[in-house]
Amino acid sequence: MKILRTPDSCFANLSDFPFDPHYTQIKTHDGSDIRVHHIDEGPKKAPLVLCMHGQPVWSYLYRKMIPFLNTDGLRVICPDLVGYGKSDKPASRDDYSYERQVDWMGQWLKKNDLSGINFFGQDWGGLIGLRLVVNHPHRFDRVVISNTGL
Repeated sequence: MKILRTPDSCFANLSDFPFDPHYTQIKTHDGSDIRVHHIDEGPKKAPLVLCMHGQPVWSYLYRKMIPFLNTDGLRVICPDLVGYGKSDKPASRDDYSYERQVDWMGQWLKKNDLSGINFFGQDWGGLIGLRLVVNHPHRFDRVVISNTGL
């Protein structure tokens, strides 16, 4: 699989986006390595909120919410779905499917060993995230969905 990576310089000096990048390497269906970006803000032992974006946005969507949730004592993690934001981008449209997004984000979830999750999903992030809840129910405590399907 041909994979594209947006240079970090394209994200320099973004307004209201002071968050350090975190990356997780996962495998595609053909064994290629692909990198998933996420934001991780707040105390590591705090209750966890996982925010998953939809189309056509990325974790930048949550830049205004994160400080408020941190102030309320919450840890906030916002991944960029594969193909969005700072995550790698498969080059061919044929490489993308709903099932692959679910698989990629499931691998990301397991590699980061997240649990006790309060899930917030919006648009495609809600659809993908709800599958994560079904596939990994022991990792989730609560679910909030917005502007998505159920």
